[in-house]
Amino acid sequence: MSPRRARRRDASRPLGFPTGTDKVEEWPDGEWKVRVLTGASSTKDYRCPGCDQEIRSGQPHIVAWPNWTGGDQERRHWHQTCWRKRLDRGPGRSRY
Repeated sequence: MSPRRARRRDASRPLGFPTGTDKVEEWPDGEWKVRVLTGASSTKDYRCPGCDQEIRSGQPHIVAWPNWTGGDQERRHWHQTCWRKRLDRGPGRSRY
């Protein structure tokens, strides 16, 4: 593989999208583990619980789940904007 090709592949990864890194975020509705997925690491279609629209494979998005024992069973895939604005919707607009 030529050095030029290797540089192009590295440059194609968007900045600010770590892979495999979980962080804990505190929100008014509790602590959440959050993982940001790049489009390249996403291979399935999911349905966002915030807007009820599809997150297509290859689209960057967030996976979030409650930060308590057994909370990983509640893992959900969200559009990044829907995750940030989920508390603005009010009751009854989202299951999570």
